[in-house]
Amino acid sequence: MTNHKYKKYTYLKGCSFKRKPALVDSTGNIYRVNDDQYQTRLSYAASKETMVKVVLDGDNNITGLTVAKSVSDRECAKSAMGTMSSYCIKEAVKETIKVPEEQAEVMSFIKDSITLRPATMKISDLKWKYLMRSAVRGKNIMMTGPAGCGKTMAAKSVMNSMDREGFYFNLGATQDPRATLIGNTHFNKEDGTYFTESTFVKAIQTEDAVILLDELSRAHPDAWNILMTVLDEGQRYLRLDEHPDSPTVKVAPGVCFIATANIGNEYTSTRMLDRALMDRFIIVEMDMLNKDEEADLLKMLYPNVDSDVIDAIADIAFSTRVEANAETPRISTAISTRATVEMAGLLYDGFDLSEAAQVVVYPQYSTEGGLDSERTYVKQLVQKFIKSDNQEEDLFNADEIDGAETE
Repeated sequence: MTNHKYKKYTYLKGCSFKRKPALVDSTGNIYRVNDDQYQTRLSYAASKETMVKVVLDGDNNITGLTVAKSVSDRECAKSAMGTMSSYCIKEAVKETIKVPEEQAEVMSFIKDSITLRPATMKISDLKWKYLMRSAVRGKNIMMTGPAGCGKTMAAKSVMNSMDREGFYFNLGATQDPRATLIGNTHFNKEDGTYFTESTFVKAIQTEDAVILLDELSRAHPDAWNILMTVLDEGQRYLRLDEHPDSPTVKVAPGVCFIATANIGNEYTSTRMLDRALMDRFIIVEMDMLNKDEEADLLKMLYPNVDSDVIDAIADIAFSTRVEANAETPRISTAISTRATVEMAGLLYDGFDLSEAAQVVVYPQYSTEGGLDSERTYVKQLVQKFIKSDNQEEDLFNADEIDGAETE
């Protein structure tokens, strides 16, 4: 017995299937209606590819079919299989792209890499995954950001998390880029002249190695020139001499280079990186921590230090960062995370906050200007966060006072 009490409707789109009018849902399932009374409307809907309102009774029999020109394609049923399965003549086949096993492993590693991030590494999930993906794919990574924001720590964390052999080179400290990156020529009476390869030559020949190039922005331009072909995806070799016909060493498969750089005029001894060199890297920006992140990190590193004093260190650092980035700043640089970690370490070893500030913070700021100097301003700022029961420190150095008196 047909159930006419309950009626429902769905919207489908007119289409042509094997040269006959039909209906299709948004999933791609195709339905044919053979009732003669609906063929004219079906033919029109198929030719115009317009929407059709299909009315069904409680037993899913079609009791009405009208062209719905005013209805948009967005109203098309995602799938009418639940109500019109008996009319379906072609069910859409969902094509699944089979991911190669090796690719599946990479994707799984990137997804799970969050668990490898050290608890003390304050970096967003997105940036961490991007770092790990780039390292897995053998990309050249350049980590930029303010001094002391954790670039080197992040780079070393990636290196350790990869479970690969790692090599560290501080290019900002080397005085002889050629010796560091290529090697040295020696002479003695027994062996005469002979050449010894550098550790860097060994490193680039180590398959899947992670090579950290620290302080690249402080490196001598000669180092940049040597690295040009090493970092170029189309070349990937190290030339052992400046002569065009000199021997070369190929970079092994899977080698990943991670560089750190301070980019900006405010950093002394840094050089403007060559654009051609920078183009060989993907750039990952590291930011200073916000106040809460700073406090969380310090409490994690030094859980036995008074929480309020840790908060005060974070407040001091954050205040200097706000001031250093002001439109008309009174100080030229902010307190870095490296400095706050050192302060917390001093507190752990029995120093008080005033003493920690005197030996870690104040030497970073100039005394030029006497009472209006950067150092005086920072001392006044620090005093706001030191408890009143602490010994009141002299806000001015003797040389600051002398400078003020002679003006």
